[in-house]
Amino acid sequence: LMKSLAFLQARGDGVVHGPQKGPEAPRRDHRDGVRGRDQGSGARHVVEDEAAREEPLRTEHGWLVIYHGVKETIAGGIYRVGLALTDLDEPTRVVRRLPQWILGPLSPYEREGDVPNVVFPCGLVHDEVSDEIRLYYGAADTSVCLATAQLGDLPAAVLAAPA
Repeated sequence: LMKSLAFLQARGDGVVHGPQKGPEAPRRDHRDGVRGRDQGSGARHVVEDEAAREEPLRTEHGWLVIYHGVKETIAGGIYRVGLALTDLDEPTRVVRRLPQWILGPLSPYEREGDVPNVVFPCGLVHDEVSDEIRLYYGAADTSVCLATAQLGDLPAAVLAAPA
C-alpha cells in the first residue's frame, strides 16, 4: 500500500535507498496501540496515544489511525506500522484493523542502525490536491524516511480486510 524511500541518513553515508518490497506478513504475538476484541463483541476499544503517534485522518468511513506496534522475538523487538479505522462519533471504538502491517523493517537502513528492526511514524502530511499521504518515519533510529500512498487506498484496504 505504501511506497517507501529513505531520504535522509543519520549515518551520513549519502546513499539514497530504494523503495521497500511490500507489506509485512500478518501480525502474531504482537503488542500495538489498538486494543480490544472485534466490533461484534460490543467491547470498548482503545487506541493508546503512545503508539498512535500521528493525528488520525477523517475519512467517510471513520478516523484513519496510523500506528506502530512491536512484536517481541528472541532477537529483540520488531517495530512495524499498521492501520485502523475508528468510529467517527466514538473514536475510542475500533471499527476494523488491517490484519497485515503496511510498513516494516525490510531494507538495510531499517534493519541496521542504533536500534535495529525498527520503523515508526513521525509525521503525516495529506496533499488534498493529489490525495497523496506522505508518512515520514524513523528507521533503526538512524534514518528519516518517507512512505507515500493515496489516501483513498488506505481505508479501502482496511474495509476489505476480513472482519
